[in-house]
Amino acid sequence: MTYTKSAPSAPSARALLRRTRVVIPALVAAALLAIPASSVAAVNPAGPAAGAVKAAKPTIVLVHGAFADSSSWDGVVARLEREGYPVLGVANPLRDLAGDAAYLSSVLDTIPGPVVLVGHSYGGAVITNAAAGHANVRALVYIAAFAPDQGESSLGITGEYPGSQLPSSLVVRPFPGGQDAYIDPSAFRKVFAADVPAREARLLAAGQRPVAVAALAAPSSAPAWRTIPSWYLVAAADQAIPPAAERAMARRAHAHTVTVPGASHAVSVSHPEAVADLVGAAARATG
Repeated sequence: MTYTKSAPSAPSARALLRRTRVVIPALVAAALLAIPASSVAAVNPAGPAAGAVKAAKPTIVLVHGAFADSSSWDGVVARLEREGYPVLGVANPLRDLAGDAAYLSSVLDTIPGPVVLVGHSYGGAVITNAAAGHANVRALVYIAAFAPDQGESSLGITGEYPGSQLPSSLVVRPFPGGQDAYIDPSAFRKVFAADVPAREARLLAAGQRPVAVAALAAPSSAPAWRTIPSWYLVAAADQAIPPAAERAMARRAHAHTVTVPGASHAVSVSHPEAVADLVGAAARATG
């Protein structure tokens, strides 16, 4: 009698699935156990992995101000990324100046290599405080922003110069532990975004992020612009921070200054090319 050896039947899909569930986790576990603990680095610039990284260009860190969020930088980000810059838009908490600066400082702790730090509006006060102690911050760029000296507050600077329409346009709402300030939506375009199309300004007004009144009233610490080179963009038609205040702060910081005629406080939205050009100039000069 002749016997023929038949090929083994193919395992069923269910059997394969059972094998996969057992084998793959075991392989992953074995691979993880084989990695020495010393080679696992946290996101920390002091770690060995971070020390080995050297970016070709500085990282641009963008800090929005009150009544806005990081999407206000979208046009600027697109231009900077086309130029090859790594860009990070930080979500500013807008709760209190010392805490907001500490939060930004913790973000800077995780970025290896040189940084160009950019602030808009109240974000300028935050970068002024957060940059202290960070040797990798090569430049500060103020975009229609507060650049306070020690002991000054954002509200105090605004009150020193005539022309701001912001104080009379605020709506204050209590929250547990404090008060939040919003811009009245009916006044938002006039005060904040006069050169932004009406439909877009309405969206900005509806999505605005409030700032704690205490943050605007808090005194600033020693300013980083005394030791770090700075650049300043003056929005010539700003109705939130008076342009005269912007020019005075820029002069005091010995900042490289440009002026955008007709620009509103929302200059990063209405003139992203001018903002990106100034940030790029700061990066090239200090990189």
